[in-house]
Amino acid sequence: MRYAQLILLLLFISSCQSQKETKKEIKKKPNILFIAVDDLRPELGTYGSKIAITPNIDALASNGLQFNNAYCQEAICSPSRASLMTGARPESISVVENFTYFRDANPDIVTLPQQLWANGYETVHTGKIYHGKYNDPKLSWSRKPVPHSQMSASKKPKFGFKLPENIKLHKENSAAMVAKYGENALRNGLGKGPAYEFADYPDNEYEDGYNTDLAIATLKDMLNKNPNKPFFLGLGMKKPHLDWQAPKKYWDMYNEDDIKLAQQKQGPKDGAAMGLHASFELRARADIPKKGDITDEQAIKLKHAYLACVSYIDAQIGRMLKALEESGQRDNTIVILWSDHGWHLGDMGIWGKATNYEIATRVPLIINTPNMPKEIKGKKTDALVELVDMYPTLCDLVDVAVPNTVEGQSFKPLLSNPNLDWKKAVFSQFPTPALREWAANPLSKGMKETSFGPLIEEVEEKIKKQQGDKWNRDLFENKLMGYSMRTKEYRFIVWKDYKTKNAKPIFIELYNHLNDPNETINIAKENPEIVKKLLVQFNKGWKGNLAQLN
Repeated sequence: MRYAQLILLLLFISSCQSQKETKKEIKKKPNILFIAVDDLRPELGTYGSKIAITPNIDALASNGLQFNNAYCQEAICSPSRASLMTGARPESISVVENFTYFRDANPDIVTLPQQLWANGYETVHTGKIYHGKYNDPKLSWSRKPVPHSQMSASKKPKFGFKLPENIKLHKENSAAMVAKYGENALRNGLGKGPAYEFADYPDNEYEDGYNTDLAIATLKDMLNKNPNKPFFLGLGMKKPHLDWQAPKKYWDMYNEDDIKLAQQKQGPKDGAAMGLHASFELRARADIPKKGDITDEQAIKLKHAYLACVSYIDAQIGRMLKALEESGQRDNTIVILWSDHGWHLGDMGIWGKATNYEIATRVPLIINTPNMPKEIKGKKTDALVELVDMYPTLCDLVDVAVPNTVEGQSFKPLLSNPNLDWKKAVFSQFPTPALREWAANPLSKGMKETSFGPLIEEVEEKIKKQQGDKWNRDLFENKLMGYSMRTKEYRFIVWKDYKTKNAKPIFIELYNHLNDPNETINIAKENPEIVKKLLVQFNKGWKGNLAQLN
């Protein structure tokens, strides 16, 4: 009898131990909080901004690893986001402008949340993760956010302008453009209201504040329903994308006497005439001149508006991180914050993204992981990394297989040694900014016929003058791609026909970042040997420039 009891006791102990190990194994799978910010250049305190008020992002960086040299694959929303979410580069997935849906072009490709879902994760998002309607609802997301009714009994707010005069202006301008050019006029960026508005409303009366509330409520819902299931929660901030709209309190945080104008107000000397645009995205706004310089007074106001939106999204990120902490999940959650591309704030004389230069392609990227060594927290690495690397890195960190379509490289080794010798170069691209709309699509009829017509003609004349007999409208408007390679020392831009295999370069730009970090002078002509050497490196492509691991 005693022997039988002893056997039962041992079986009971073994069962309890097995259950403990199972629970322990479940807890080992980290959650992922995936924070995306639209149009955010590294205008943050932690990146050295002397004016940006960003205490929450700064605190995240002080508790994680900050990448000083992270680059997008194309400085426009859809190609950048489609690339990082699929782990494949823009041309590999045939998405080089905003109006191609990556899923239509790649029906079988496996996205990052799709891969995590297949490996036991709950995947959900609020706000902007993919671009617009190209949201892959059936394959990427295992569930929807909680409905509005679970958050509040109040009516869901109407986003956009709040002041009656601005609502009226926007509505009238939109109607006029649709009447003249059809529904695509709005998609093509016409019929806008003013560039900015800061009204006295609560944070959650604007879209990013509301989506943060939604993310927090969804986090709680997931943990209540299945606390042991790991989650991938995407929180997408739409600001500081135009239009710059946020509660007035964030505008009031800044003193315009402290705001400085861009240091470099001209394009690069001897740079590509097709490499800069006429600030179409900003000039489409109702209160911005359609031609001529943006005055210094107006430039200060515009930068003020951008900074206020940056502080607004910083506050939302702070609320999300606080909710994660209060949920008890912070210590078992990877937090990664990124932006899809940078933004010219008068730099090189333009406003907007959509170039191949440093200011448009360099982005903030910060990561914090469970059990990150104390000596790593707060460190900043100068290693060259790309947004396309995020997919394999996150899979690596949670022990999930990486599909063979992924073209990035896991930077997990940098999380334990930020000073590792890493990639030799990283790559970005953009098709003829001067002759494309800011969404990288060919110029629409409406864009050509409105007040943008003279601007386009002006830019076109500059290209003809520089390129001479190389000029060909079809080539320059529809087939010319600028490929940018960033090494530790140089930015190297090769302009060529991307639809013709092995096409020869039409024009080359070279900038020495050691003594010209603002890319003010194209030194390609004076340095043929450096150009020759970099062209060999460029032709090796991304595969030939990966970090060599022992």
